[in-house]
Amino acid sequence: MTSPAPGASWLLDLSRLLARAHEAVPTGIDRVEFAYARYLIEHASADTTFCAMHPLGRVGGVESGLANAFIKALGAYWTGGVGQPPVGLRDRIRRALVWRRPMARPGATYLLVSHHHLTRPKAIARLLRQTKCRFVPMIHDLIPTEYPEYARPREPARHERRLETVARYASGVIVPSEDVRDALCRRLARSGRSIPVWTIPHGVDRQTTSGPGPTLDHEITRRVAGRPYFVCLGTIEPRKNHLLLLHVWRRLVAEKGENAPVLVLIGKRGWENENIVDLLDRCPALSDHVIECNSLPDQTVRHLLVNSRALLFPSFVEGFGLPLAEALSLNVPAICSDIAVFRQIGGSIPDYRDPLDGIGWRSAIMAYASTGLGRTAQIGRLANWSPLTWDESVSMALSVM
Repeated sequence: MTSPAPGASWLLDLSRLLARAHEAVPTGIDRVEFAYARYLIEHASADTTFCAMHPLGRVGGVESGLANAFIKALGAYWTGGVGQPPVGLRDRIRRALVWRRPMARPGATYLLVSHHHLTRPKAIARLLRQTKCRFVPMIHDLIPTEYPEYARPREPARHERRLETVARYASGVIVPSEDVRDALCRRLARSGRSIPVWTIPHGVDRQTTSGPGPTLDHEITRRVAGRPYFVCLGTIEPRKNHLLLLHVWRRLVAEKGENAPVLVLIGKRGWENENIVDLLDRCPALSDHVIECNSLPDQTVRHLLVNSRALLFPSFVEGFGLPLAEALSLNVPAICSDIAVFRQIGGSIPDYRDPLDGIGWRSAIMAYASTGLGRTAQIGRLANWSPLTWDESVSMALSVM
C-alpha cells in the first residue's frame, strides 16, 4: 500500500454514518464512509480527528474515543450481524455536537466522503475558517445533473448546489471512476477554478467462500432449490434497468415453463418505478421465478452470490458499481452492461451486453443457466483478476492529497 505524506493529518466527517446507524444494511455510500473511518482509526489514529453535522445545521467535533467505539460497534452490526444498531452511541455523539468544537491541526485535510451537507456551503465555510483545514470531498457521481431523467424531481437542483459548494471551497476532489472524473472536470471548468480531481476506485473487503454459509430464509431456499438462479443487486429503479430483466424473464417462463431459471432481486424499491412494480406485483408468470428481497445481510448476499450462475448488472449508467467488484472478488461470473465504468472495474473478465439488447441478455442468461462454455471461460479469466481492497483504496486516496 502507498502511504500518506509525512505529517499529514485528517478531519473525517462522520455525518452519514451517524444518520444511517439505525439501518440494518449499509448502502454503497455508507460502505465508503465506513471504510475511510475504519482505515484512519486502524492506521492513522494519532493523526485523525472527527466531526459531524448536527441536525440543527452546525458542524461539531466528535471525541475520538466515542468515534472509535461507534465505528467498532457499527462494523460489528453491519458486517457480522453482532449486537444492536449503535444508536445510543450515535445519540451521545449528536448531543455533544452542540457545544464541542471541531479540532484539527492547521493544514489538516477535511474529508467529506459522502454527499452529506454539501448543500450547506455556509456550514462548510464556517468549519474551514475555524479549523484552517483544506477541503477534499468525494463526488460519487453526477447522475442527477447529467441524467436528470433518472433522478427524483428535486435532485438535479440539489446536486447542482453540491457541485457549486465543491467548486467554491474544495482543494481537491476524489471520484471513483474516470467517467465521473470527466463529467466533474467539465462542470468545474465552468467555475473558472482549477481543482485536482483524483480517480480512486472503490475497494472491497477480502472475502472467503469457505465454511458453512448462513441459514437462508425458508422461502428463498424453497424457491431456488435445485434450480439455476441469477442475482441482481441494487435499488429497484429505472436507471438500473430491472425492466429489461423482468421482460426477459417473462419470455423465459413462457418458453421454458418450470425449467426457466430463477431471478433473485436484492434491493429496496426506489422511485419512479411504477412499471417495474406492476410486473413484480401483478404478473402471474413471474410469481414463481422472480424472488424480491427488500434487503439482506451481507453474509446472506454473499452466500446467494457464490451459489448463483452469475451476477446480472444491466444498468444504463453508474458512478461506480460495487456489486460488480464484490461479485468478481468472490469469483462469481458477471453479465453486465457494456458501459465504461464497468470495463474500468472488470476489464476483460465479465460478459458485456448493451443495456438495450434484450435478445443478447436472454441468450447470455440461458447459456449461463446451463454448463455453457461462456460461464466456464469467465471463471477461468477470474483466476487472473485481483480485487482492490478497501485498505488499498483508502491508502491510495490519502497518498495523493
